[in-house]
Amino acid sequence: MDFLFTQLSGFAGAFAGLVADPLTYLYLIGSVFLGITFGALPGLTATLAVTILTGFFGNKIPLDYSLIALLGAYVGAIYGGSYPSILLNIPGTAASAATAMDGYPLAKAGRGGEALGLTTTASFIGTLIGTLALLIFVWVLLLISQNIASPEKALLALFGILLSGTLMSEDLVIKGWIAGLIGLAMAMVGLDPLLSEPRYTFGWSYMMSGFQVVPVLMGAFAIPQIIDGMRHADPGQLLALKGRIVPSLSALRRYLPTIGRSGVIGTGVGALPGVGADVAGWVSYGVGKTVSTEGHKFGKGSLDGLLSSETANNACIGGALIPLLVLGIPGSPPAAALMGAFKINNVIPGPTIDPEIILRVVAILVLASFTMFLMGLFTARIFIRILRIPKTVFLPVVMVLTTLGSFSVGGGINDLYLMLGVGFVAYFMHLLRYPIAPLVIGVILGGLFDETFRRSLLISDGDLSVFVSRPGATILLALNIALILAQIPAIKRQFSRLRRKTA
Repeated sequence: MDFLFTQLSGFAGAFAGLVADPLTYLYLIGSVFLGITFGALPGLTATLAVTILTGFFGNKIPLDYSLIALLGAYVGAIYGGSYPSILLNIPGTAASAATAMDGYPLAKAGRGGEALGLTTTASFIGTLIGTLALLIFVWVLLLISQNIASPEKALLALFGILLSGTLMSEDLVIKGWIAGLIGLAMAMVGLDPLLSEPRYTFGWSYMMSGFQVVPVLMGAFAIPQIIDGMRHADPGQLLALKGRIVPSLSALRRYLPTIGRSGVIGTGVGALPGVGADVAGWVSYGVGKTVSTEGHKFGKGSLDGLLSSETANNACIGGALIPLLVLGIPGSPPAAALMGAFKINNVIPGPTIDPEIILRVVAILVLASFTMFLMGLFTARIFIRILRIPKTVFLPVVMVLTTLGSFSVGGGINDLYLMLGVGFVAYFMHLLRYPIAPLVIGVILGGLFDETFRRSLLISDGDLSVFVSRPGATILLALNIALILAQIPAIKRQFSRLRRKTA
């Protein structure tokens, strides 16, 4: 109890400090509004919203305001994806793909207002559940992580890259691993972190500092989405929003068990490195369909199904920040963009992070979720009007913002060349159905893997047994090997036979 009291006391102090600052509200309202707008416009995503704001605010304003802007946009964008899912049958973000399964049939049946109101409330509660988990578990894990050394860090970084490649591949897992390894190779470019000698720069002085995080984020996440959005500009059929938006207490009581269960699932899935809100939404939707007494109605206009996915994708936010803050490993693509903001502010997430920053992150998430809740219930019709804006109008604007954001961080034309180069490579990878997030996570975690792996070998005088002589390293090495072996077809078949025999 003492631990919990200390945590709540620290959170209350951080919360009061933010509430007392008038500028907090300015950044909060603006960023949540922008986030919901990005989520509501099909073709834009939470990752893109956080990435663009990283370019503009990342190191231009004090870190607290920068975090308010980025986290406000993150929370708003994940929620905002529910608008086109319900009214257009087009997921605003990948995280809202499962929402469209039941949201659109509900809107066609004249229950769009009810669906949107319950979705808003469920997203709010889900964000709070994830935030509470962040407040409690991040400290326990932080104590554990402070005792890990270079071998464990290297294997953990490799596990994050492989796991994100495994879980984010649409068809072949090997594509996700290749994307992650390309990112890992890109992280090797520049000055050697141990010997301070240039590597793979081809004599180009700009590459001495390696692949800068923000231009890579902008290029990898923004360019493919903009090009793809311009190529597929069908606006779809927007349904009218009918019925009352503010939900009744009886409806809330009825669906509270679904919201609670989905919040826990979303937080747990979000805590897996590199996974993200879209996976959380689908996992929760699948669990909801299995355990619900009305599972047969899923996909035909079920509020249980709608709330299963919408609660989980917002709860994923708090979960995704746990590995980011504890280990320096992003739990989702938007968290990877957030890590870029930390890096350009010289804040290194992980065991050495300032505890005060974690408490402020928790307080900002609570404030952002309240702002999102109030905006969702009382200004929903404004965001519905935004859905009428054609892609051919807003995507060029996004391209300009992306370019300005990338240029403003480093202030050099080379950042734009890098952004465009990475962007076109990422677009062709997207066409070939390679996931992009593992590439970005590879760039971010590659430096950590490179430095700690080689430092381990230097300490052990080149003896590889350093990766099995420590219990933590042995467990992590086993997890890496198991992750790879589990994807080999022959082994997968053997597991399937074993499961059938034991069933």
